[in-house]
Amino acid sequence: MTGFPEVRMRRLRQHPGVRKLVQETRFSVENLIYPLFVRHGRDVRSEIAPMPDIFQLSLDQLITEVGEAADLGVEAVLLFGIPESKDPEGTEAYEPGGIIQEAVRAIKQALPEMLVITDVCLCEFTDHGHCGIIKGDKIDNDATLELLAKMAVCQAEAGADIVAPSAMMDGQVGALRTALDQEGYEDTPIMAYSAKYSSGFYGPFRIAAESAPQFGDRTGYQMDPPDVQQAMREIELDIQEGADIVMVKPALAYLDVLAAAKQKFGYPLAAYNVSGEYSMVKAAAQNEWIDGRRITLEILTAIRRAGADMIITYHAKEVARWLNGGR
Repeated sequence: MTGFPEVRMRRLRQHPGVRKLVQETRFSVENLIYPLFVRHGRDVRSEIAPMPDIFQLSLDQLITEVGEAADLGVEAVLLFGIPESKDPEGTEAYEPGGIIQEAVRAIKQALPEMLVITDVCLCEFTDHGHCGIIKGDKIDNDATLELLAKMAVCQAEAGADIVAPSAMMDGQVGALRTALDQEGYEDTPIMAYSAKYSSGFYGPFRIAAESAPQFGDRTGYQMDPPDVQQAMREIELDIQEGADIVMVKPALAYLDVLAAAKQKFGYPLAAYNVSGEYSMVKAAAQNEWIDGRRITLEILTAIRRAGADMIITYHAKEVARWLNGGR
């Protein structure tokens, strides 16, 4: 093997066209999923303080936002709902007139080609803010499964293209798959939040979705940040239960988990570039401490490089604009 001066690695870096030809990792707007927060009302476009340019949207504003994203080439959205009222069992989550179901129908009527993914979790709908039913002083895993299954079926009936269970209840993927199949939705894919860590990066989301726990925390059911092998086991179990896509959440602080999951399973893999990651970039960019555009693209490239096939990101619209040559 020869070395310098015969080998000059910089030859492939001098010209932008050459750099593009040899580039190992690529991402495009087709890799992006745009998460959105929808609530009841009309003409509601309420900016979320820690998440600049992200809003709680009424249905009419949601359609405008989704239309703008579609015009930029974004082909998929992920919906989170803020209900009219909350109760201990999150009833609106699995009612036909629930906010997520109404949002799905509205999008499908206005933009039928848009891929609509729906979050399947009770935290936004319960008055206690936890992801499942509380009995005594803990979450009742198995009772929660019944409600998550009802929620998924209700979303599928409304027209959801993919359902995405995120409650981190044991057996949730299997419960959803069984319920969907029994109701004739055997072709509805499941995107499982398989390795969802108990993370401090979710703070801004909990403001956006009005879903902060009213007591305790979620460490009893979300994953402990130091663990990787448990993540592999969670992913394997979800695949065995019928998941079509698996996910690691958050993304940026868990690139090693993404890489391990892709290498071990070779399965369709999603990564969630979560609210805290978004807010940190936005805050630093607003203070002119960093180049927000450059950092955002670098982060998303890193997530792709680690193995993600699709990235759920609040940056979706602006990144689509940049990739299309806009500012």
